[in-house]
Amino acid sequence: MDEAVFRNIEACAELSRTMRSALGPNGLNKMIINRLEKLFVTSDASTILSELEIQHPAAKILVLSAEMQQKEIGDGTNMVIVIAGTLLEKAEELLKMGLSVAEVIDGYNTAAKKALEVLEDMVVEEIKDLYDRKAVARALKPVIATKMRGYEDLLTDLVTEACVGVLPSHHVFDVDNVRVCKVPGAGIHNSTVMQGMVFRREVEGFRQRTENAKLAIFTCPFDIAATETKGTVLLKTAEELKNFSSGEERLLEENIKAIAKAGANVVVAGGKFSDLALHYLDQLGIVAVRLLSKFDLRRLCRATGATALPRMDPPTAEQLGHCDVVELTEVGDAQLVAFRQKDSRISTVLLRGATDQLLDDVERAINHAINTYKALTKDARLVPGAGASETEIATRLEVAAAQCPGLEQYAIAKFAEALRELPRFIAENAGVRGSEIITKLAAAHHETGKRNFGLDLENETIGDTVTLGYLDLFLTKSWAMRYAVNAATTVLRVDQIIMAKPAGGPKPKENKDWDNDD
Repeated sequence: MDEAVFRNIEACAELSRTMRSALGPNGLNKMIINRLEKLFVTSDASTILSELEIQHPAAKILVLSAEMQQKEIGDGTNMVIVIAGTLLEKAEELLKMGLSVAEVIDGYNTAAKKALEVLEDMVVEEIKDLYDRKAVARALKPVIATKMRGYEDLLTDLVTEACVGVLPSHHVFDVDNVRVCKVPGAGIHNSTVMQGMVFRREVEGFRQRTENAKLAIFTCPFDIAATETKGTVLLKTAEELKNFSSGEERLLEENIKAIAKAGANVVVAGGKFSDLALHYLDQLGIVAVRLLSKFDLRRLCRATGATALPRMDPPTAEQLGHCDVVELTEVGDAQLVAFRQKDSRISTVLLRGATDQLLDDVERAINHAINTYKALTKDARLVPGAGASETEIATRLEVAAAQCPGLEQYAIAKFAEALRELPRFIAENAGVRGSEIITKLAAAHHETGKRNFGLDLENETIGDTVTLGYLDLFLTKSWAMRYAVNAATTVLRVDQIIMAKPAGGPKPKENKDWDNDD
């Protein structure tokens, strides 16, 4: 057997061993300092993998599979890495026993197909109404609990309120419609959800609040338009100079009055407001807000129904946006501009917390839950979590392996062993004796009527996951298994790594007449 296969397996297994300690609700944090010397303290697999600069090409295949899981579902990235790494460790044992790579791959593919069939049979619940907050919270709570244990009840309520509030009637959910605004200070329990958008900005002028707001949104600076070509003006007398500047001022004043006459009482611009423009806006009682990000401008247009204008022209009635209240508020020591709207298409979770690291971690947990809600709109089926599904699949695969006549039976049996490892890792991360609780779990799954039994780490025993509320999304598990098996079989198929050296440029010419450096 080629040594390259074993070296690839060892690299992937090392990555898997690094990530498995972060698995589950009691997973340990990793402290990562990236190449820009920015500190990350998190147990979130997608963040860890994105900040680690992995060089080994075989390990990169696992990272790519995890990234695809993150893009497809938004959760379960660690599951992909851990299952793929464990499958490769088991494959190494099979290869040393004398099986060929092709036989191992065939066995794994057969086992994966059977595992997905069993997983479909494991479905225990389906959410019929995505506007039912209680049912949605039941699906989102385990996702948040694995990232932020202890705050799952509060954060689940916040995410459920934010997501259900902006779900359109045709059930095509956009994750970009739920924003997160982080304000350091106070505690997580002071976090709230607001229908509309919040920006960590101050208003530009003196007017700080207006109700029943009509918004004119401009992508350009709010000032006198400069000419596109350079021009020279010849002024001969002081009177001409006076008339020239007053003409510009009069033009700007007329323009702003025309904007106010169109009905706008809030002006949002993507560029700078001139002092003169602010003077006229304050005179007319118009709120001025500057947003630096063009993406924020687009979101605000979507939330309020406005059209972004590229020039400082008076908007038509159709181009104006509408908002219930626009106001400057103070949260802690931060100044926030809030665009509140009762039936907004965008909602904002206003997060409070003691440290920036905590806020970043909570934001990641919320983003995972939002992505899970989007997955619910595609497939709302739920399966038992806490290791119950993996143990039941492993139990049935062991029966299937015993009935398989060829050498693939050994690969199917090893696939089952790899799945049994997953609940063991979760238990060990919680400080529970892994082998003891996994033995109990395996014994329970051989009894009738206990196929939903999984880990109950709070009581250091096993229990019915449906009763305990430990449920996982069917899509998360099925895609994680697919990506893990695909990654493992792709690595096994590699028998040689060929790296092209970077081409060297021509060497500099040497001149004997040059002076020495010293």
